[in-house]
Amino acid sequence: MSTHREMHFDARMSDQEALMWNVEKDPWLNPSGAALVILDRPIDRDQFRRRIRAMVADVPRFYERVVPGLGRLSPPTWVPDPEFDFDHHVRGLSLPQPGTDRQLLDLAAQLYEDTLDRTRPLWRFVIIDGLEGGRGAMFSILHHAIADGMGQLRLAEMFQELGPDEDVPAEVDLETIVADAVAAGHHRRRSGGDLSDGLVSTTTHTLGHLVRRQAGVARRLVGEVALWPADPRRAGEKAGELTHLAQSAIGQLSGSGTDVAGGSDIWKKRSRRRHLEHVSVPLDGVKRSAKAMGGSVNDLFVAALVEAAVRHHAARDVDVDAFNISFVVSTRTDDAAGGNAFTPVPVQVSGRPMPLESRFDDVRQAMAAKRTEAEETGGLSALAGVLNLLPTSVITNTAKAQAAKMDFATSNLRGAPVPLYVSGARVLNNVTMGPVAGTAANITALSYDGKFDLGVFVDPAAVEAPEDFRRCIQDSFADFLSWSG
Repeated sequence: MSTHREMHFDARMSDQEALMWNVEKDPWLNPSGAALVILDRPIDRDQFRRRIRAMVADVPRFYERVVPGLGRLSPPTWVPDPEFDFDHHVRGLSLPQPGTDRQLLDLAAQLYEDTLDRTRPLWRFVIIDGLEGGRGAMFSILHHAIADGMGQLRLAEMFQELGPDEDVPAEVDLETIVADAVAAGHHRRRSGGDLSDGLVSTTTHTLGHLVRRQAGVARRLVGEVALWPADPRRAGEKAGELTHLAQSAIGQLSGSGTDVAGGSDIWKKRSRRRHLEHVSVPLDGVKRSAKAMGGSVNDLFVAALVEAAVRHHAARDVDVDAFNISFVVSTRTDDAAGGNAFTPVPVQVSGRPMPLESRFDDVRQAMAAKRTEAEETGGLSALAGVLNLLPTSVITNTAKAQAAKMDFATSNLRGAPVPLYVSGARVLNNVTMGPVAGTAANITALSYDGKFDLGVFVDPAAVEAPEDFRRCIQDSFADFLSWSG
């Protein structure tokens, strides 16, 4: 498969990436994305390792670790990891018998909960054997600071194939490549050419960053902080103002300030635990139904999820005035791999029972209005620089409180329309695990080879009957796909 895309990897994180890095200091807000790929046979492990070694050699981000900037005044830097260990990032294991899909999904959730080591490069692959029916699987996790969903799909092209017998890359001396990159970094620091190390150079770069990217708000905040040592009371007086600023900014991202508080009364609890379910429906059916109803695939996707949530609650005799959910708008304007170019868009939709066509129209109209609003205001990208200047505790506490009001997040990704292979094994299904990050659930769809695969990733403390929620999603999609008007 082609690996000639432009790469979106800068020496420093963008403000948006730095925000995701910073909020992860509270593990409840883990922003990493993961995927479980189900294959028709086990992966050829030797071949896969060779492909991944070639990928790492071509994309330095995979052997780089994060070095924080000076305080919170500039984004962190990526530098080669002098202790890079390929075997730490590429592992293998086997499911115990009988190797059911339920065992596989539970394993994937467990692997996700094993968070990435923030002192190492932020990715991991796990090759899985022992599935019933002679199948195989692969789990992968990548920190959101490296790439968003679309960026990850494009990076995956580097180890995916269009056929089962494609040529395998030549062996690369990855250890020497990394050692040379580390040595080159040390040389630049000694000569003053690298701003990722050394107090004077880091301070100089930080000040330059503030002037260039945070000219207005940053100068005011930095000037304010500079006064605190001379007047300790001032810090206390300003703490409330900082908290209000964080609540206001994050509120724009989480949808607070709506006319109805909304939200499920039975999905209120939150935890760090995760549970994974999988739903797969025919892509052609989704397209036909969306067109017949006068909207897009994403409109139908979200409408079916809302309908499923309504049914799930009705079965428990729980009324919901409105659900607080979110969807993702891509802001990409190129075909590059890696990087982040997206904004999450909060939206409130009715939780009352209604005909399917009315449900579709309600969701479509609400999403269209919020999409326009996000495009006009700049969404997350416009606010990230301001948020990064606030104390970490203020940001994480506020983000947690706002995320707790969200019932579920959604994301819809467009994958390959043709079969793909991973080291000789054909991809059957893709189960994407989007970041739950303090909400009750994240449902991410990925279209691939005629399928519309949904990864239903939930916090089981919130959604206490995830299997029932999955059945409601299946039934809701079945009804939407059979809708005839």
